[in-house]
Amino acid sequence: MERMMTQFEQEVDYNLSESGVHPLLLSELLGDAPEMIEGLLATDLNYPHVSGIPELRQNISKLYDGASPENVLVTVGAIESNFLSIRTLLSAGDEIVIMSPNYMQIWGVAKNHDLSVKLFHLLEENGWAPDIAELESAVGPDTKLIAICNPNNPTGRILTEPEMDKMVTCADRVGAWILADEVYRGATRASDEENPSFYGRYNKVLAIGSMSKAYGLPGLRIGWAVGPTDTLDEMSARREYLTLSATMLSNKLAALALSAEVRPRLLQRTREYIRRGYPILHEWVETHSNLFSISPPDAAAIAFVRNHMDVNSTVFTERLRKEKSVLIVPGDHFGLDHYLRISFGLPPETLIPALERIHELTLEMSGQAV
Repeated sequence: MERMMTQFEQEVDYNLSESGVHPLLLSELLGDAPEMIEGLLATDLNYPHVSGIPELRQNISKLYDGASPENVLVTVGAIESNFLSIRTLLSAGDEIVIMSPNYMQIWGVAKNHDLSVKLFHLLEENGWAPDIAELESAVGPDTKLIAICNPNNPTGRILTEPEMDKMVTCADRVGAWILADEVYRGATRASDEENPSFYGRYNKVLAIGSMSKAYGLPGLRIGWAVGPTDTLDEMSARREYLTLSATMLSNKLAALALSAEVRPRLLQRTREYIRRGYPILHEWVETHSNLFSISPPDAAAIAFVRNHMDVNSTVFTERLRKEKSVLIVPGDHFGLDHYLRISFGLPPETLIPALERIHELTLEMSGQAV
């Protein structure tokens, strides 16, 4: 998926492959705060604290019950946190159990480093609820880590607290770690309540967060891991071979974004994009109910749309890109054909014409005139 986006996301007229809301302008983040601008202009462009500047780690720690700044490692995006987690906790031959569908980075890292991979599935017929019985069966004495994405990418499903408790019980039974990718936490569609974290429910949890999804700031490339201090120290030693640190300006801007004054405003903006965009997508799907169907996502700015046409998902998305200059993600990238991941957290002037071009392609593929 990331390879496809790297190649084509800047080349199309409409990019509906991104999984966050429309990004924030720097002026929106700074607001009417000349003192903040002056402070940024006076910034020494040196290395920041390698684990994240104190203010940023403090603000992140406040998002997790029982966490302190020492429980936070700031990374270059959540993608670095995920990578460091796997490379620190697991070695070749170790067993990992992964939620499916899921953001496939962890699956790919596991395969590339010769881990033994098992899956447990979310079930569309149950509103993308997890198959707990399958998880319980998959987790055994050899399981070292369970990888979870909550809210889920690509379905937008939020786990219930009883489901979370059962996952913790599974991990605790064999002493496995839980790697909880929580980058969409706070980006809720139907509620203003923020879904809970796995952090604090169990002593072997790494909770992963990011500025990219719930906050509309992907260009800062700031992510983090929250977990035990000794594990974070091992992860930090490994990242000294990779990136060393995120940038000073990104640290400062992220600290501002996660401050008590600014963070609520950014989450509200994200929810407004989600709540304005989803009805547009839902109405479009309803008018094409013979071709597509959808399970409403609880959170995130993406929907996993079921494609009922007799065409492979990659074939369809490739035609859409080449013939209509619209980029969406094929379900094949999540191991599920006949699904399409479509972003809807965009301005209507982007979303509506992009959906119209998908409509045009479906008509042409069925032999009808546009």
